[in-house]
Amino acid sequence: MSDIEKVKQLRKSTGAGFKDCNAALKESNGVLNKAVEILRIKGIAKASKKMDRNASEGVVVVSGDDIKMSIIEINCETDFVAKNDDFIKFVGEVSELNNNHSSNIEKLKKANMKNNKTVDENLVALIAKIGEKITIGRAKTFNAKNTINFFYQHTIVKDNVSKLGVIVSLETAGKSDKIKLFGKQLSMHIAASNPIALNKNDIGQEIIDKEINLIAEELKNSGKPDEIAKKISMGKINKFKEENSLMSQDWVMEPKLKVQDVIKNLDLSDLNIKDFLRLKIGE
Repeated sequence: MSDIEKVKQLRKSTGAGFKDCNAALKESNGVLNKAVEILRIKGIAKASKKMDRNASEGVVVVSGDDIKMSIIEINCETDFVAKNDDFIKFVGEVSELNNNHSSNIEKLKKANMKNNKTVDENLVALIAKIGEKITIGRAKTFNAKNTINFFYQHTIVKDNVSKLGVIVSLETAGKSDKIKLFGKQLSMHIAASNPIALNKNDIGQEIIDKEINLIAEELKNSGKPDEIAKKISMGKINKFKEENSLMSQDWVMEPKLKVQDVIKNLDLSDLNIKDFLRLKIGE
């Protein structure tokens, strides 16, 4: 096999660039297997250096079905790479594995992909090939009894890959068209309205305290008497809770109704929102 053929073979098997392949072959005295090892070691070194950089772009991927459904975020540095075919192929396969492993990230990283290498090994190889930091971010799986799962994706990159994804789990005994329509619309509502929690009391105290401090700063120089400022502050906090709790939000499809009103109007005694998650790249 000629040197050029060896370089071509090495590029095909590793995905590395021409210069890196040529250098690895010279270092290995033309032995392909040894050249592959050299490139892998160098790839790991390159990947380690790149992990200090910021990865604020990427994609959200949904996989599964209405019984078991998962969502995962995979980050990179630029939107250009987020649309790269190799990156899209990688995140699609990782998403399926994530659903299989119920969003257990440690198990996911050790899971074998179609090429019989682990997710971690393929991640390192992809970083070395593409030249950007790539990380596995947030992930969640819904698989509760007596539930139906729904999803919605916005700014689609390809297939089930997007910039914003929502999964919703509804607790119900039936699968009527009425429930299916509500589940899809609720997913769209969550994508648009970005609720923090299901109910007002579910919003974390840390979030409430932060909002109280912001309001206090806002009212500090207003010149209003303390009693008036206190009432204004309470009103703003209550409004914040209402606008950020899913059940009390204005329904996107009909703003005169709240989400809780829509559920009540469906007149299904066993219908409850079990859980939801909204993931958007950059948030």
